[in-house]
Formats: sequence, C-alpha cells, structure tokens
Amino acid sequence: MAVLLVTGTDAAVGKTVVTAAVAAAVGASGASVAVLKPAQTGARPGRESDVDTVRRLAAPAHARSLAEYSEQLPPLAAARATGKPPVALDDVLLAVEELDAEHDLVVVEGTGGLLVPMGDGWTTADLAQQLGGLALVVARPELGAINHTALTLEALSHRGCPAYVVIGAWPVAPDAVHRMVLADLPGTRAGVVPDGAVGWPPERFRRAAPSWFAPGFAAAVTVEP
Repeated sequence: MAVLLVTGTDAAVGKTVVTAAVAAAVGASGASVAVLKPAQTGARPGRESDVDTVRRLAAPAHARSLAEYSEQLPPLAAARATGKPPVALDDVLLAVEELDAEHDLVVVEGTGGLLVPMGDGWTTADLAQQLGGLALVVARPELGAINHTALTLEALSHRGCPAYVVIGAWPVAPDAVHRMVLADLPGTRAGVVPDGAVGWPPERFRRAAPSWFAPGFAAAVTVEP
C-alpha cells in the first residue's frame, strides 16, 4: 500500500496546501493520486473546504472527505457539538484500502496535530500506525517549530512510523528566525512550500509544485513499503 499521511505540528501550519503540493508534484510524474480527508471541521456553506482547496490547486484523480462538521473544533469535539457521529478509524482504513486499489498513491490529510482526538478512542497517530506508511510532518518556520517538530517526530518514531518534514509557508523575505528554523529543523526535510501558494492560479501552482520537493520525492512516496 502506497500511502502518505500528512500531519502537522499544530493547526494552521499549511497541511492542506502541502497536501495539494504533494498531489500536484506526484501527479506531474504521471502517477494517479487520491486524497482523503477523514474529518473536515468548520464546514460551512460558501466556505472552501480543505478538499475543495486540493481539488482547485492540484486536480488529483480523486479527493473527498469522510465526515464534515460545521464547528471549527477538533473532529471528536466537533462531532459532539453538532450531534453527528464521530468518524471511525475502521472506516478511514477501509476507504484508504479501496482508494489504494485504484491509485498509485493515497494522500491522507489529518486535522490539527498528531495527537488531536479524531474519533472515539483514536488520534492521527493511531491512524499513522495502522496505515504503516510514510508520514509527512508540516511545520511553520517560526519560533517553537523546532521543539514541536521534534516532539511530533518522536511520537511517530515510537509508533514505528518513518517521516519526512516539510516547511509549510516559507516567506518571501525570510528573517533570522526563519533561516534558523530552516537550518536547525530536525528530521529529514522533503520540501519547502512558499507562503501564499494557496492563492496562486492552479496552473502556476501545478507547474511549480515539483520544484518544492527534494529530488526523488515523488518516486519515494509511491513505492509500497
């Protein structure tokens, strides 16, 4: 199973734009990419969802969410607040298995950080362990990123999950803090996505996305473990 789990050091670190960038970069290599969002929170009429953003920017072969909640809360809390059933881990695993049968790579985008409660009794970390594939940790180049990234990588390592790191919003004019984070961020860095790329025209985004990742990245993530 070729699956890549995109998680982050926190909420609002750029997971969705990185997910779109991965889909665009791998898709540019000729591979068929499916994107799955287990739980979308903050889903409101007229508001672009994470899956909508990925479709607009990357146009993957397939993209969908399993559960949507109107409250902008962690998925389990959002389910309780809206009176909807929480997403089940087994349902996510089944959806990934079905998509894997039809596509070269399944990209699964988590919600919030690695240990945020996704459903009853499970977190994104549990999903990563069950999937048994690679994880991609998205971090912002800000103060605190080194510690948060190290903690996330440690949690994944303890679960036997290999991981890459991507900077999710590299500024046009980096300062000393940004450069320090770039130099000292732990883990194996797979790429750097520019800040503001979410607002780029789709054609420009898809053309540029392969250059944001390390050479050989697309081939590495489409190889089944």
